[in-house]
Amino acid sequence: MLQANNISLAFGGRTLYKEVNLKFTKGNCYGIIGANGAGKSTFLKILTGELEPNTGDVFITPGERMSVLAQNQNAYDEETVLDTVLLGHKHLMDIQKEKDALYAKPDFSEADGIRAGELETEFAELGGWEAEAEAKSLLQSLGIGEDTYYLQMKELDAKLKVKILLAQALFGNPDILVLDEPTNNLDFKTTRWLENFLLDFENIVIIVSHNRHFLNKVCTHICDVDYGQINMFIGNYDFWYESSQLILRQMKDQNKKAEQRAKELKEFIARFSANASKSKQATSRKRELEKLTIEDIKPSSRKYPYINFEFTQEIGKEILKVENLSKAGMFKNLSFNIEKGQKIAIFAKNSQITTTLFNILLGIEEPDSGTVHIGKTIKVSNLPQDNRQYFENVDLPIVDWLRQFSKDQNETYIRSWLGRMLFTGEENMKPAKVLSGGERVRCMLAKMMLEGGNMLILDEPTNHLDLESITAFNKGMINYKGSMLFTTHDQEIIETVANRIIDIVDENKIIDFTGTYEEYIEKYSN
Repeated sequence: MLQANNISLAFGGRTLYKEVNLKFTKGNCYGIIGANGAGKSTFLKILTGELEPNTGDVFITPGERMSVLAQNQNAYDEETVLDTVLLGHKHLMDIQKEKDALYAKPDFSEADGIRAGELETEFAELGGWEAEAEAKSLLQSLGIGEDTYYLQMKELDAKLKVKILLAQALFGNPDILVLDEPTNNLDFKTTRWLENFLLDFENIVIIVSHNRHFLNKVCTHICDVDYGQINMFIGNYDFWYESSQLILRQMKDQNKKAEQRAKELKEFIARFSANASKSKQATSRKRELEKLTIEDIKPSSRKYPYINFEFTQEIGKEILKVENLSKAGMFKNLSFNIEKGQKIAIFAKNSQITTTLFNILLGIEEPDSGTVHIGKTIKVSNLPQDNRQYFENVDLPIVDWLRQFSKDQNETYIRSWLGRMLFTGEENMKPAKVLSGGERVRCMLAKMMLEGGNMLILDEPTNHLDLESITAFNKGMINYKGSMLFTTHDQEIIETVANRIIDIVDENKIIDFTGTYEEYIEKYSN
């Protein structure tokens, strides 16, 4: 068991949390969520002992071992890959070192023999004799071959290091597993493997992640950093979000009777209970959900942007036709037509390929050969991965920046669109050139909504966005009635939006599949 008792923390006069009391128990996975800067990762540091709170303490059941996903990719550069994984169980490795030192002594004494015997017993009880085999098995599961086991970590690229440090955290069946953004830089295949690993993991898991699909798959509880508190709720991220929104709507509708509100909540819980994950955790989670009352759920204080793409120009028969498109080193003879209502996810081994393809479709780059034809009724609205050209060296305040893209020049009208994207009051006068990455993307989304395109091209649209903006953007993509081409690393978006997949496997192989992402994976995962 892990318990946070009366934890309070304040920085520079700002209180992150006050008198937080939480208990984490075996068999559950807890997702820590909150607005940017709310203190999610800081709370993990308190739980792991890296940071002292102003008041309170953290209790761990004596004898239980905590394992933490290392954030410093260079911390083990002088170690071999295999040793880096084994160091995930430091106590076991300390025993191994002490044993080796004793046996190497030229004057091995009777006392040394007694101590060696004690160490051998503890080593065996901790699974020491199986440790190397387990470490290798973890590495193999993560797609890391035997040829890397005895290389030094400094010889490897960052993506491999991430997987090895993940193996280190998972190694040795820790009693408490703490993971801060574990899916960052992981491919879909590895992420799915990690999901399955955690669904079968029988101890405590605590996770900070912006990956909603991951939180939905593995979490039994959500801990929401809000109101200067950390409130724990049963269920995954979607359940927390939808229930929070339901209670917020009910609070706004003061005329609804308590019986009607309770009925809505029961129907909502029944729907989510039926859709619970197939994991072994599902049955107990369902039982807990069914016990919930209205008083158990609080609406979130966080604000979500309003993202809704609409268009007035009706879509004709011809939308986009691509014939025998080629670009050296990227793709050859790529051909496809887009039909009404199709929302196509483009996959490729690296983002340069998808960005180049989108630039060719938009007329920004020229192909080596092939043609692109866009229908006469089609108005394309584009969200590029690199939007710097729209903002760098632009001294205009954002209200005037957005005015450039609007037919209606009225300031109140422009401010209303910025308000949808959570820019209010004096924020509208902020110079465009000083905006953060997330603020730039929200401005670009306001621009796109004003444009009213009936075909969208979206290149990694969730980059720089927080969880709230990603959730709102996902809804906007689902509700959009036009055609769409997009590429993203957000699996939840792919699963809920795409109805066609074009996978540029390599320069000579392209898979064009009509259906959902789940259907695509089922057909091509082998």
